[in-house]
Amino acid sequence: MKQMCHIDNIPSTPGKFKMEKSWYMHRFRWHSCLTKLTFWSFVFLGLILVFFFRASSSSSSLPSDVSRRSLKTSSWGGPVWEKRVRLSARVRSKNGISVLVTGAAGFVGTHVSSALRRRGDGVLGLDNFNEYYDPSLKRARQALLERSGVYIVEGDINDMVLLEKLFEVVAFTHVMHLAAQAGVRYAMENPSSYVHSNIAGLVSLLEVCKAANPQPAIIWASSSSVYGLNLKVPFSEKDRTDQPASLYAATKKAGEEIAHSYNHIYGLSLTGLRFFTVYGPWGRPDMAYFFFTRDILKGKSIQIFEAANHGTVARDFTYIDDIVKGCLAALDTSEKSTGSGGKKKGPAQLRLFNLGNTSPVPVSDLVKILERLLKVKAKKSIMKLPRNGDVQFTHANISAAHRELGYKPSTDLQTGLKKFVRWYLSYYSDGKKSDH
Repeated sequence: MKQMCHIDNIPSTPGKFKMEKSWYMHRFRWHSCLTKLTFWSFVFLGLILVFFFRASSSSSSLPSDVSRRSLKTSSWGGPVWEKRVRLSARVRSKNGISVLVTGAAGFVGTHVSSALRRRGDGVLGLDNFNEYYDPSLKRARQALLERSGVYIVEGDINDMVLLEKLFEVVAFTHVMHLAAQAGVRYAMENPSSYVHSNIAGLVSLLEVCKAANPQPAIIWASSSSVYGLNLKVPFSEKDRTDQPASLYAATKKAGEEIAHSYNHIYGLSLTGLRFFTVYGPWGRPDMAYFFFTRDILKGKSIQIFEAANHGTVARDFTYIDDIVKGCLAALDTSEKSTGSGGKKKGPAQLRLFNLGNTSPVPVSDLVKILERLLKVKAKKSIMKLPRNGDVQFTHANISAAHRELGYKPSTDLQTGLKKFVRWYLSYYSDGKKSDH
């Protein structure tokens, strides 16, 4: 508005003042100003109300709410969808359990879901199919599971409306929480994805589980990365874990502390599993054994890291079948949660286990085994271990898992890599799948 409201005749301090002859004109202008301000206020208020009601009506017409759309969750719900969820989660054996597997289209998630289904347990998967690595591999795993009767709901672990709906449809006895943002180096490129998945995602899941009735027992994936810069080997669950070497490790350590608090406050039964370098068929393309295989076959040079003073970099490579046995044993030995309606009624089980192979192998030896299996000589480039979160070695003490879970790994690296290479050559041999 170009017209200004002038009230210059009113002094800056209170007191008596003498009105000038033009007081009537000033008063007229003042009332005119107020009228215009009132008019435009009503106009703006009307526009805001129109916008609000239009936004409300348009959102209500969509199949999913704002939170789901912002998390890229596919549409879900309805009687057909609920029937499919119940069918997948239905227990088929006498003493079976009903398990929600998060990250079900992931490497470990696929194998665990398949093993549970084979023994007659009810299994429902949840996965957001993100693009951290080739989503087509995750879709292929999904197809593999669906052929065995396991349905994967596509959704984000932070979508609490979806999680609550799943628990409303199915009274899960257990949760196998494997959904996470994996990888050590990627945290330097996209740190927020680790906070979103590994911290916020875990809290979202625990919030829904604490309110469920009955509360499920929860098994979840931590990582050997929590041992960080420890020099004492082999790594034991009693060792310090306050020196993370990467953001990924820090988020997994934070997860362990979060689990402790939810166990203490709400009586949730929680078991954390620290995985040590899992490998095998249907594995993750971002893992060294996987992209070494790809690059050796393509004649590309592979980078082999060495520590300071030409120190050996070694990993406690653990075959996927051994990891699955440990996961199922953790499920079978888990005790019931003690809370109800979000309130704790007594002490609840809280455990942490290393799941490794106990036999660290130098990465250079891994390459030699791959060369023999692929019958191709690798082109090698020796590089210094970068300061990107990688550690020089990992070595698991599994005495606690052996004692309480009966965990006993039985696959050596030579045997495990032979099975992986067989799968790899079969999966990528038709020329239709991309291994980039």
